[in-house]
Amino acid sequence: MVYRAAPKDGVAWITGASSGIGRAVTLELARRGYTVAATARRHDELAALAAKAEPLAGRIVAHEADVTDAAAMAGVVRAIEQAHGPIALAFLNAGIAPYTRAADLDVTAFAKAHAVNVMGVVNGMAPLFAVMAERGRGQVAVTASVAGYGGLPKAAAYGASKAAAIHLCEALKFDCDLLGINLQVVNPGFVKTPLTAKNDFPMPSAIGEDEAARRICDGFETAGFEIAFPRRLAWTLKLLNLLPYRLYFPLVARATGWNRRPARDEAPQPDKA
Repeated sequence: MVYRAAPKDGVAWITGASSGIGRAVTLELARRGYTVAATARRHDELAALAAKAEPLAGRIVAHEADVTDAAAMAGVVRAIEQAHGPIALAFLNAGIAPYTRAADLDVTAFAKAHAVNVMGVVNGMAPLFAVMAERGRGQVAVTASVAGYGGLPKAAAYGASKAAAIHLCEALKFDCDLLGINLQVVNPGFVKTPLTAKNDFPMPSAIGEDEAARRICDGFETAGFEIAFPRRLAWTLKLLNLLPYRLYFPLVARATGWNRRPARDEAPQPDKA
């Protein structure tokens, strides 16, 4: 039987909990009765988030840390389990989404994207898998993205890191199945968050944070390895990536309007008096 975490089993732990999908899922799990350990770098945001759980069935406790610090992440796992009990469900969600263009390729953007979106996940997985394997059960979900299915304009750093996160979970699932750990990957499409507010291109089938959180939490309870939404967008991108490249590139360029874009992003214009 695939293990499904429940509030009676222990704590839910969420990284990247101070905003966006992480914040919304933190509140949704608290509504469903969990004690949720919320992790992010911003103490004030975590404190405000914990206060919002007061009328909910569960509660939110703050555990500040940076996901790029492996020792800090191991320390957070220890601190949560000592203070609140075993982590039954973990949502490794922290992520960044830098823009990248070929004409002015930013090496730092790639390093940061992989440090947070890939190594930030590994830094959480390592201590989690150790304690969950000892107990013989646990549930871990990782936020990747439908952008990880194939190359998309302006998403070289982001998409590559999310493709790596998907591959990471696929490869580790074989061992996790033997250890009793239910490993899942969450592949959202466009969700209206502070992270996507900067997008200067169409976001088809975009949904709000609360709706995304409901779908993710429902997926924790019922879905298999992948939790992907909106399904129409996810399946469209999956099918596109089955096409030969001679069809894939012009279709994506046309769909995104990239065949009409300049080779460089325009510099921001100064404010006019």
